[in-house]
Amino acid sequence: MIPAWLAIGGVALLVALAINRLLQSDLRWFFRLRRPSWLKIEWAIPVIWTVIFICAAWSAYIVWVTEPGTARVWGLMAGYLLLEVVTLVYTPIMCNLRSLRVGTAIGATGFLVCLILGLLVWPISGWAIALLLPYLLWSPIGTFVTWQMIQLNPGCA
Repeated sequence: MIPAWLAIGGVALLVALAINRLLQSDLRWFFRLRRPSWLKIEWAIPVIWTVIFICAAWSAYIVWVTEPGTARVWGLMAGYLLLEVVTLVYTPIMCNLRSLRVGTAIGATGFLVCLILGLLVWPISGWAIALLLPYLLWSPIGTFVTWQMIQLNPGCA
């Protein structure tokens, strides 16, 4: 039997690789856009999101081992999967459509999915909800940056 942590981490990794492979993005368009002058940590954003994904997978693991195999937990696992997919399609969809408004909408959707997931997870484990807090704190910042970029790049809204 595969340990739960390995299955959850493996599924998360496979989904990330599949989305990256299936949805190629025009990153050149994105990197040519103007950014807010106050955005000084853009270099750290990949590290931040890596930590957030690890925390979310750990949260899923805690939920799974608390009530393994129940219908409720399978539903929550689907919620974690939805959160990952919504988060990972942000860049390719926004870049391929060349629309910062679409990126802002996807960012806001990710926050809402995580908020709902967190409310559903809360009765199961305080630690599981705590591990979703990095997403809930960072996601609005990323969404705000994308919204600010609309003001700086009006032709790319």
